[in-house]
Amino acid sequence: MNNTRQLRTVNVIRYVTPLREGGSLPAIAGADDDFLYVIKFRGAGQGVKALIAELIGGEIARTLGLKIPEIVFANLDTAFGRTEPDEEIQDLLKASVGLNLGLHYLSGAITFDQSVTPVDPKLASRIVWLDCLLTNVDRTPRNTNMLTWNKELWLIDHGAALYFHHSWDNWEEQAKRPFVQVKDHVLLSKASELDEVDAEFRSILSSDCIRSIVSVIPDEWISGEWHDSPDLVREIYAQFLETRLSNSHIFVKEAQDAREALI
Repeated sequence: MNNTRQLRTVNVIRYVTPLREGGSLPAIAGADDDFLYVIKFRGAGQGVKALIAELIGGEIARTLGLKIPEIVFANLDTAFGRTEPDEEIQDLLKASVGLNLGLHYLSGAITFDQSVTPVDPKLASRIVWLDCLLTNVDRTPRNTNMLTWNKELWLIDHGAALYFHHSWDNWEEQAKRPFVQVKDHVLLSKASELDEVDAEFRSILSSDCIRSIVSVIPDEWISGEWHDSPDLVREIYAQFLETRLSNSHIFVKEAQDAREALI
């Protein structure tokens, strides 16, 4: 694996407030670099698989030129959280000692509202294509997982993507499947340039590029979840994405058909 990509590691020093959306209890926390981060905890809900999806999805999006808050590894010390009065949060922190994942907190950002913030067809097509590649089920009108910050559209929360890794055995078959949930995508009606975006993004996401992203998955996340070696697990993630890319016409057609039915 090419290890050309590096993420910073920060130490969490201050728990600020929980974000009680969904069941995973992410939190705003302060780190030793004096910045605030939204921390996704390895001890929550879907565990490290959600962090891996967040990491891969976010870094692929960044590579494709989409706006993503900086992703960092967030180290949680064993002593952290002992003074937390909420028992549920204290249990979560105890289960999350070690490396977690943080996204730079966009202070003052507001939730995307398509009736307020227009999105042009090219950007909409780029985001829809990305979510089809990643099989991201979580960009719907009910939960857009997009923010408006400094008059630009930012993508957040890819933890529900790459759901193939919850049933690991048939990943080759899953890699070639259309993404039928695209019919619920919040930007599908605007995504009229999928063929152009497909050609553009396939030229950017080379095998080396995919593997440099996947190489960043920490050994400690993998060893606690799989019996296979970290290198083998990273190889399967890389092959899944490469297979999906080489068969992108399948998910592009599914999205185009769903868009036609919608409009």
